[in-house]
Parts: sequence; C-alpha cells; structure tokens
Amino acid sequence: MTTYGDCRRAGGPVMMAPPDALSGGTGNVGFGSETVDSAGHWTGRRFTVRQENRLKAGRYTVSELMPDGSQGKVLAHAEMKRFSLEERITFRSGVSGSRVLFTIEERGLRNAGDGYDVWDADGSLVGGFEEQAVASLVRSTWVLDQHASPVAVGRERNRFVSVLRRVWDFLPLDLVPFLWPYHFDFETEGKEVLKVDRKWGLRDRYVVDILAPGLDPRLAVAQAVALDTFQDR
Repeated sequence: MTTYGDCRRAGGPVMMAPPDALSGGTGNVGFGSETVDSAGHWTGRRFTVRQENRLKAGRYTVSELMPDGSQGKVLAHAEMKRFSLEERITFRSGVSGSRVLFTIEERGLRNAGDGYDVWDADGSLVGGFEEQAVASLVRSTWVLDQHASPVAVGRERNRFVSVLRRVWDFLPLDLVPFLWPYHFDFETEGKEVLKVDRKWGLRDRYVVDILAPGLDPRLAVAQAVALDTFQDR
C-alpha cells in the first residue's frame, strides 16, 4: 500500500488533519456551524465549487449541496489575483469572512518539487496533489495524497473530451471558453474515493462527491479548484 509519505518530498514533519474536519485550525468550528458534529468535524460529503471571473481577481465560492440537489449555505470563498506570479489561493469563511480555513499553494514556494500542497490555518500540511504530465497527454491524470492514507489517482472520465480540450487550447480561441463539461474519478486500489463533475454553464461549476469517509473535505475541494485553475500548466 502506497501512502502519502512514499510520494512526498522530505521536508519537515507532516501533521495529519482530522478526517472530515474543516475547522480552519480551530478544532471547534467548521465551514458551517449547522453542519458540524460534536467533535467539530464537517459532516457534509457533497459540495459545489463555483468560479466567477472579476475584473481584478477570480473568485471561488464553496457551498454545501443539499440532498435534493439544491445549493445550500455558502461555506467558504477565495480570491486569486490576476497575473500574480505566486500560485496561492487562501479560502476564508463564509461569503466574505476573514477567518482562514485552508490555503492551496504551489509546492515550489516552500519546498522543492512539483504540484501543490494544502495547508490548514495553523500551517500544518493537510495533503497535496500533482498532475501527471506524461499520462495527461492522452487522458488528464492527477495524484491526490493525504497523510497516512493510500494515494488516490484521478483520471478524466471521457478520453474524447480530454483530447478535445487539449486541441481547443491550441486554437486561437482565447476569448471563447470550453463549455463542454468534463468529469474526474479518483480511485484508490480500484475503489472510487472522489468524484468531481463539471456542470454545463457559462460559469464554471463543479460538484464534489466525497465517497471515502477518511478523505479530508479541504483536500477534496482544493483538488476540484486545481482542476479548474492549475490544469495543463
């Protein structure tokens, strides 16, 4: 069995985040207080991640997905400045709250290596992910790592859409977005642990389904954001 430590670079202690916790480092409060259990763990397993382009920055919002498929409370938000040389996205509480929940950061900003890491508000490493460049030439492939857990490999569900998306990138269509939905399935030892589905629409919207009880929702949400922002870089 391959674990997070087998695939990460050496570089200091790695602290394990509690499964299902979205406490932002407090240990008591999650994304939404109505959906936090007595231990302070986030109890939801389905989320919606929306991306909105603004004049000076791109904005992401994370919402709970209700059992009937409707969008619930906005749990977190993040803004990413345009043309920034640093690839770092910090998620904060609610629609406009200031409390830091977690940060996605390019691995090279702190340590050597490719890919991205997810850090909690206290600076402890939650996990990381990296696109597999060679495998992605035919079918987009990511490796998702969480400390003390088996590695999950995510592949684009539809090979045709994967190739079409790459062809689209080479066409002079910078102002025309690729609207066709694409989906990723993440598996560990043949068992599905995470699904990320992009929905139809002019604005990017992703449904995140966590299928493994031990997968940290912060890492799952961060991976969905990476599929939107960092893919093919």
